[in-house]
Amino acid sequence: MAVTGSSHPCGVSPQAAIQSQLDGVRTGLSQLHNALNDVKDIQQSLADVSKDWRQSINTIESLKDVKDAVVQHSQLAAAVENLKNIFSVPEIVRETQDLIEQGALLQAHRKLMDLECSRDGLMYEQYRMDSGNTRDMTLIHGYFGSTQGLSDELAKQLWMVLQRSLVTVRRDPTLLVSVVRIIEREEKIDRRILDRKKQTGFVPPGRPKNWKEKMFTILERTVTTRIEGTQADTRESDKMWLVRHLEIIRKYVLDDLIVAKNLMVQCFPPHYEIFKNLLNMYHQALSTRMQELASEDLEANEIVSLLTWVLNTYTSTEMMRNMELAPEVDVGTLEPLLSAHVVSELLDTYMSTLTSNIIAWLRKALETDKKDWVKETEPEADQDGYYQTTLPAIVFQMFEQNLQVAAQISEDLKTKVLVLCLQQMNSFLSRYKDEAQLYKEEHLRNRQHPHCYVQYMIAIINNCQTFKESIVSLKRKYLKNEVEEGVSLSQPSMDGILDAIAKEGCSGLLEEVFLDLEQHLNELMTKKWLLGSNAVDIICVTVEDYFNDFAKIKKPYKKRMTAEAHRRVVVEYLRAVMQKRISFRSPEERKEGAEKMVREAEQLRFLFRKLASGFGEDVDGYCDTIVAVAEVIKLTDPSLLYLEVSTLVSKYPDIRDDHIGALLAVRGDASRDMKQTIMETLEQGPAQASPSYVPLFKDIVVPSLNVAKLLK
Repeated sequence: MAVTGSSHPCGVSPQAAIQSQLDGVRTGLSQLHNALNDVKDIQQSLADVSKDWRQSINTIESLKDVKDAVVQHSQLAAAVENLKNIFSVPEIVRETQDLIEQGALLQAHRKLMDLECSRDGLMYEQYRMDSGNTRDMTLIHGYFGSTQGLSDELAKQLWMVLQRSLVTVRRDPTLLVSVVRIIEREEKIDRRILDRKKQTGFVPPGRPKNWKEKMFTILERTVTTRIEGTQADTRESDKMWLVRHLEIIRKYVLDDLIVAKNLMVQCFPPHYEIFKNLLNMYHQALSTRMQELASEDLEANEIVSLLTWVLNTYTSTEMMRNMELAPEVDVGTLEPLLSAHVVSELLDTYMSTLTSNIIAWLRKALETDKKDWVKETEPEADQDGYYQTTLPAIVFQMFEQNLQVAAQISEDLKTKVLVLCLQQMNSFLSRYKDEAQLYKEEHLRNRQHPHCYVQYMIAIINNCQTFKESIVSLKRKYLKNEVEEGVSLSQPSMDGILDAIAKEGCSGLLEEVFLDLEQHLNELMTKKWLLGSNAVDIICVTVEDYFNDFAKIKKPYKKRMTAEAHRRVVVEYLRAVMQKRISFRSPEERKEGAEKMVREAEQLRFLFRKLASGFGEDVDGYCDTIVAVAEVIKLTDPSLLYLEVSTLVSKYPDIRDDHIGALLAVRGDASRDMKQTIMETLEQGPAQASPSYVPLFKDIVVPSLNVAKLLK
């Protein structure tokens, strides 16, 4: 039977598989043996390199001389390259100096740049090769030493041009353009050098020059000097020094900014924003100058001038709002020249000074007016013929001037000044009242002096009306709204004081009249009067004569004065009745006396109608009282006396029992029983007066007469 071999499941015999694995192991061992040999070779090579490096150290150190030679060669190569420039440095320096002196600034600057370029190139090479070699650096810097001097000299010329730039730009704008081009060149060099510094750390001497920054510093200093140099006078040499100073500033600044806007901007690169910068410089210089002025011990008018200029003129069309500066200048963006605190302090000082000045001015005005009161000549009359003095005009002209000034500064200050004027006016009128009273009293002590007392007292009275009208006019002109009106009206009213002065003045004039009438009034209701005295004729003539002068009194006061004179004459007439100067002894005497009283009442009525013509008032009532009293005296039937007296009492409620007693005594025929009945009836209560009734009898005192005596 034949033997067959069994097969592998994958079709490979076990012997083949084992053989394959042995081959793989053999291959791996061979590769490892090769790798080991390679490692040994590398190790041997590294050992050889290490041995060679140790052997070459000494050789490298021996090459220092070669290195120094290389550095020297590099320096010499740079020197050779710049040899021409180096040899020509003295000549270029001389040429540059000549060009600067000739004003050829662009050419001078070109040569200066060549010098600086040569110097900086050599110094950079030296720095790059051996930054620690200060000896060679100093040698190069010393050789180019004139370069810095030329740069400074050129800069000096540039600054001189810039200082006169506002003039130069009109006469020779190309010169200014040259200056700006030089500055712009230097700015570019500065930027390039600063960029290189970040990489190498090297910066040539004198860099960065920052000429653009210095240019703006020079311009700023020039602006400040220009502003400060406008003060031509002092207070000692010219009272208007500040006004002149501010006006010169206004003109110069406006002219300069117009030139800057129209001409200078064309000479500078746009990114310089030359007009904007100049505007800020002028604004700052002005602010500084205004602060300096504000800190001085200014007088009131100087404070006004300063504040008016700062708060109004500066931002007006006369200056910053001028059409030639638009639209570049926006007034709304400008900061205030003076802080609110400084303005407030100035206003406080102004108000304090103004208060003192107004008080002094008013006192002086009154003293001056008082001197006129004793003159031998009559006062002046206005266009309507009314006597007046210059006092109201002086006072309100002063108020007007101060209010106009205050209105220029601000509405708020205007209102404050008006309130101040009204306050001081109130105090002034109190003094005016006292002086007028003293004037009257001194005259009454010696009626011969002053000679024109009546005329000047009339002027004082008329002044009161002028003052009232002027106050109303002032308020109407300087108060524009109800709030301000309320502020003003909260001040003490002056109308009352003025009316009191006028009333006192009118009373003084009437006192003058009645002093002259006294003798003739004393004749009334006497035997002499009954026998044919012409006392009332003289009274009428005297009153009319005085009232010819009183025609120079303004209507409101003349009207009151006429009514008061009428009333007082009637009261004096009634007082004469109540004095029991006469006691009629017969019906004939009573009739004669009563008829005389009626005639004289008509005389007085005619007189005062004449004097009151044009006033449109009924003035007959006073004289009717004399007629009513005359009716009681004239009554022929004593039995009707009670009825007549009752009618009198009902018509004149202020009549008292002593008046009736005196009236009955003048009649001389009333029986004791009749007197008793009349008195008892009157004691039952007075009649009620009508609202329009003006009392007459309340001012009449019956001396040394009482009811007990009357009843005897």
